[in-house]
Amino acid sequence: MKFQAIKGTRDFYPETMRLRNYIIDTWRRVSLRNGFEEYDAPILENLSLFTVKSGEEIAEQLFSFTDRGGRNIAMRPELTPSLARMVGAKINALPRPIKWFAVPRLFRAERPQRGRLREFFQWNIDIVGEESIQADAECIYTLIDFLREVKLTPADIQIHIGLRPAVSAMLTQYGVAEEAMDKAFLALDKKPKIPAEAFETMMTDLGLSAEQIQNITTFMDCPSEQAIQQLASIEGIDEHAENLQRLWDILTTMGVADYIRFDFHIVRGLAYYTGVVYEALAAGERAVAGGGRYDNLLQLVGGPAAGATGFGMGDVVLGILLDEKGKLPADLQSPSLDIFVIDAGENTAEAMLTLVGTLRERGLACDYSFKRAGVGKQLKEANRRGARSVVLIEQADLDAPDSLSIKTFATGSQTSMTQSEFLSSLG
Repeated sequence: MKFQAIKGTRDFYPETMRLRNYIIDTWRRVSLRNGFEEYDAPILENLSLFTVKSGEEIAEQLFSFTDRGGRNIAMRPELTPSLARMVGAKINALPRPIKWFAVPRLFRAERPQRGRLREFFQWNIDIVGEESIQADAECIYTLIDFLREVKLTPADIQIHIGLRPAVSAMLTQYGVAEEAMDKAFLALDKKPKIPAEAFETMMTDLGLSAEQIQNITTFMDCPSEQAIQQLASIEGIDEHAENLQRLWDILTTMGVADYIRFDFHIVRGLAYYTGVVYEALAAGERAVAGGGRYDNLLQLVGGPAAGATGFGMGDVVLGILLDEKGKLPADLQSPSLDIFVIDAGENTAEAMLTLVGTLRERGLACDYSFKRAGVGKQLKEANRRGARSVVLIEQADLDAPDSLSIKTFATGSQTSMTQSEFLSSLG
């Protein structure tokens, strides 16, 4: 019998593991420098934790089972409900604002396609216990900080920011009934991805006239530079409009406004979003990241009322984008060693192992050839292994002058020195 990986999952061979580590290490580095602390939660949770947030239909989109105790268990498809559960359990003991990040492995039972798998890693950034727009700005800034770190420019990707309460008020003002609001949001969420006729049909099915649909479309299609001013036409959202202006001012002051555009098409289909929502969109790609404010989620899972905002970014679409844009570091293409040690003389094997042990003890990535071979073959192996430098032991007596030859691949330079001089040069 021939076994294969389950469809929608990945085998991480060393070359793909290097990409995975690069993405996750960068996520972690950016998170820490922006003041977020790392957390994690169980891979297995009660199924009801996810259905209370997203509805019973979510059960069809995740992996679930009944355990031996008769409990309905799910493999986590996202981490935000677990975050809400954890924070709710200790909300009074946690200093606010709570700035947490995580890099969970997630699972979704959906049809695999380009950029969407059944198993993936996701970067989660969240701030809980802060109601001000400053928290939303901080999350968006952290997202942009990562984009800059991986050399994705505003020409490569833009953060499209919407304002869900404004869209809700607009729909009410133009005649959408309260009971039809969820379906209207789903239609608006799909609008950029479907033909205009299909969108009009979805809105007509909600009982809207052609004039009402046109008014809604005009609002949604407003250019970014006119978005804030257009909010004045919607009644009862002055505070939300001021928040959007404040968000723009903060991100402009922090020097990242060139990544930002306002786009009322961004409504995020999930009903639990309560304020600013946003997606990082690259030309020709689906959203690379998405998030927003979700002030009611803690209460849904039995906790107290608390402001919350955050986003998630998956590794699959991101990896594809970085590859297509030529943004991946060159050293991901091959393994990397600091030093490869070669026994180039007679009876130098023992001296080679001694030096390898010393270099590893000093924290250097160091290796050698297991098989005795000529210098040429060992040099080829060192090059294949991505060694930055090669040390050739040419004499068995390591205390003898000029017993080591050090070759640097990057420059092609080669020098000779004693072992003590060489070790001293390493600091």
